[in-house]
Amino acid sequence: MPMILFLPSLLVLLLDQALLQVAPILTAQAFPMQVNIDSSVLRSIQVPNTPSSSSSSSSSNPSSQLIGAIDQGTSSTRFLVFTPRGQIAASAQLELRQIYDPEHEGWHEHSPEELWENTLACMNAVGDAFRTEGLLAGHDPLPPPRLAAIGITNQRETTLAWNRATGEPYHNAIVWDDTRTHDVVKSILSSSSDSESFFRSKTGLPIATYFAGSKVKWLLDHVPSLREDVRDPEKRREVCFGTVDSWLLWKLTRGRTFATDVSNASRWLFMDLKTCRFEEELVDRICSPHDVPLECLPEIRPSSGAFGSVDSTCGLESNDELFRDVPLSGVLGDQQAALFGQTAFHPGEAKNTYGTGLFLMMNTGTQPVPSAHGLLTTVAYRLGRDGDVVYALEGSVSHSGSTLRWLRDQLGLISSAADSETYASETSHNQGLYLVPAFSGLFSPHWNDRARACIVGMTAGHHRGHICRAALEAACYQTREIFDAISMDSGVELRALNVDGGGTVNRFMMQFQADMLGVEVVRPVEERFVPRMEERERERNWRGWKRAVERSLDWVEDD
Repeated sequence: MPMILFLPSLLVLLLDQALLQVAPILTAQAFPMQVNIDSSVLRSIQVPNTPSSSSSSSSSNPSSQLIGAIDQGTSSTRFLVFTPRGQIAASAQLELRQIYDPEHEGWHEHSPEELWENTLACMNAVGDAFRTEGLLAGHDPLPPPRLAAIGITNQRETTLAWNRATGEPYHNAIVWDDTRTHDVVKSILSSSSDSESFFRSKTGLPIATYFAGSKVKWLLDHVPSLREDVRDPEKRREVCFGTVDSWLLWKLTRGRTFATDVSNASRWLFMDLKTCRFEEELVDRICSPHDVPLECLPEIRPSSGAFGSVDSTCGLESNDELFRDVPLSGVLGDQQAALFGQTAFHPGEAKNTYGTGLFLMMNTGTQPVPSAHGLLTTVAYRLGRDGDVVYALEGSVSHSGSTLRWLRDQLGLISSAADSETYASETSHNQGLYLVPAFSGLFSPHWNDRARACIVGMTAGHHRGHICRAALEAACYQTREIFDAISMDSGVELRALNVDGGGTVNRFMMQFQADMLGVEVVRPVEERFVPRMEERERERNWRGWKRAVERSLDWVEDD
């Protein structure tokens, strides 16, 4: 049963490959809601209402076992409906506005209300499509379709605070790749000589701008109304700090559930990896001098299990018959969901996701494996309260697909992601040109938030194709950095790399990835890319990348 309850998050990631091939590249301007419904799929699973079937439980009726999934990513919101066999019955997708402050370098925010409104809009769009198709009326002998459960998969580390009593956010959500907390990180590291080793040993994470804890501290330092409420013995009970999953759960249940799952909780710097509980000492060392009671943090629950049920009065009234009281039965951070969706259930199995960022993760089993090579030791998932906590090693890169968006939106070199492959393929080699996409510093394995993006090795002979090629190659070089680090930390030699995410549709990049790793790269559709590059060329490329990275490090100077 826990595995079945967890299907919503699993299925979202299995769909990534198919959906992202048809989705347009997101721009600063909104694209219209995309809604797709396959009524033939829905009707194929509906069974006639007969005396025998109507007297049996709803679980015997396939049409009552549709599964909903909310995928709240960095770039867009999606809601999808799957059949028991994993077929896509319906989907809706809407762009999420990115808020950058030109006055503050490295700031990246999302509107909490837009996160919620987009979720409602996508869910209602699917419900409206069902109604348009006449599927909610339940014309005898066909019963109306019902959702058995809904799951949530979400961008991790993005942090917000809101008030229980008013339901109002105190501030915009601070996105995971935001670098404004550099001074917070610097202060924590200088407060004690053992800070880095202490947090590494307890949480599996380095002290970095990436994680939710430093964002909580920044909010307390810079939002007076929040700081005053936390200080007040009575008002502090109304303060909620959460990641995107917690916010959506709270809104969907009309405030009855304030919770997160163990995979998201492991990304705060507040959770002890072994006990899977938030600890006062960890919170205090990050948030000092502010006193943040644990009651302000969400309850940590297993990834698969009961998270409450949808209150259709939360904004889904027009589709009450589809969403009323549907259980919320699975929550998982997006990269852990990708690992699960790739069925990496055994130690040593791994995946790499090419999305906004880039994330290589390996299942390490039921014991956390500490990293000595710049990786994160994190929770992969926990299925049910009686299930074991499964851990993973992860390498996180802040910019992958977003680098192509930069080429399009900021430089105007391409009009779509597909153009990058076209132009890159016009060149036979990078001719010594490298692009290090350290727009938010460098994450794994460097953890240098003062690094900045650079293009090095440029000559008058280079053109658009070389820059596109360098952008695609950068993702592959960064994957190799993490690939090598995982092998050193785990002692496991990966003989192939399973990949997913929108970037995998780029055949040029997948082939170059296989060439730089020297192992097969396998897409979900079982397409394999076999290494073709000679070792001498591979090492020449690798040496050039390492020199380019050196140029980017510690570019930003402290005031």
